[in-house]
Amino acid sequence: MAKLTSILASTQNPFFGFREPPSPGSHSVVLRRYLKPCGRQSIPRFIRACQSSDKLSGDGSISASAKRLHFGKDLLNFASDNFLPLALVSGVGLGFANPTLGCLADKYSLSKISTCGIFIISGLTLRTEAIGAAAKGWRLGVFGLVSILLLTPSFSRLIMLVQLQPRELVTGLGIFCCMPTTLSSGVALTHLAGGNSALALAMTVASNLLGILTIPFWVSRYIAGGVGVSFPTDQLFRSLIVTLLVPLIIGKVIRESFKGLANFVDNNRKLFSKLNAICLSLVPWIQVSRSRSLVLSVEPKVFLAAVGIGILLHLSLLVFNALSIRILSSLSGDGSKNSKENTTAVLLVASQKTLPVMVAVVEQLRGAFGESGLLVLPCVAAHLNQIMIDSILVNLWRRMSKASSSTNVKTS
Repeated sequence: MAKLTSILASTQNPFFGFREPPSPGSHSVVLRRYLKPCGRQSIPRFIRACQSSDKLSGDGSISASAKRLHFGKDLLNFASDNFLPLALVSGVGLGFANPTLGCLADKYSLSKISTCGIFIISGLTLRTEAIGAAAKGWRLGVFGLVSILLLTPSFSRLIMLVQLQPRELVTGLGIFCCMPTTLSSGVALTHLAGGNSALALAMTVASNLLGILTIPFWVSRYIAGGVGVSFPTDQLFRSLIVTLLVPLIIGKVIRESFKGLANFVDNNRKLFSKLNAICLSLVPWIQVSRSRSLVLSVEPKVFLAAVGIGILLHLSLLVFNALSIRILSSLSGDGSKNSKENTTAVLLVASQKTLPVMVAVVEQLRGAFGESGLLVLPCVAAHLNQIMIDSILVNLWRRMSKASSSTNVKTS
């Protein structure tokens, strides 16, 4: 560099000269320009091209601090995109690691509070136009109710053919199959997937209220071999009204009463989706905390077999409902955006089964089909698995939607 400077100085170049950087680590090149207009004295002007030294190391590569910053941003993006499955896994892990907190939360009915919270949030985010779209999708909604209450309970007949000891594990899954849809996770997942939340809410409330009438019949037919089963109809009906319908109405009334709040909710739907996911993750946390000791008492091979049956059950329900919905959609010839949103809602809601109602039914049976804890145990695993599987599907659908929307933007 010194040699180059001397050569340029010897030629008396009137325009440019190079100067060494002021310090070895500054990564800068200085160009000095001389102007000699009309014989005046030259005035040096410095032009400095610099790059921040915190991003580049001495050899020009990216520094460690910049790499850590980039990794942190990627990690935050991953956590945001997969918030629901991460929250569910965290709930399960916390329940196994320290069941004391979960049992304490169960003592104070935190699971019921979280379910109420999900339906209050659903009411807050429920747009009036979504209700109209749900009314237009009444055909799929009716099919969803028929699938939940009349068709999918017949899968319990196949489950009861499985030979597994203790027998309560199979019987519990058979009872679980006769239940209506989940009280909260189907609605929450539909909301996260961008489906028609209004249709999901309507199916959830209607199937759980009507399920009070259908559950005794299916349990008696498929599980008890035709023997009559007593059922707490009045108690469950009041509980579902208080847990589902009242919070939903409260949330909707608040939304319609305060337009500023409605705008805030619409502009922060991602925030409310995360709140929904947190409320939903409380359910597996509490259930795992309650059942931890019982899980450890069952032989691992037998328990894993029961878990596998629960996974196959949910996958079978997904395939059955997906094929049925596809046939109905092809017959109606509706391929609009509203139809896709309705399809998402029906597929998710109709393929899930509720755990709290199943627990209430088992408690009322008073040991008629065996040990209550063993009856509930495989259903806790099935409940968790169906949420995990559907959350993976929802994340996959969201990524595909983002990819297609970005492709459309590039094309346009």
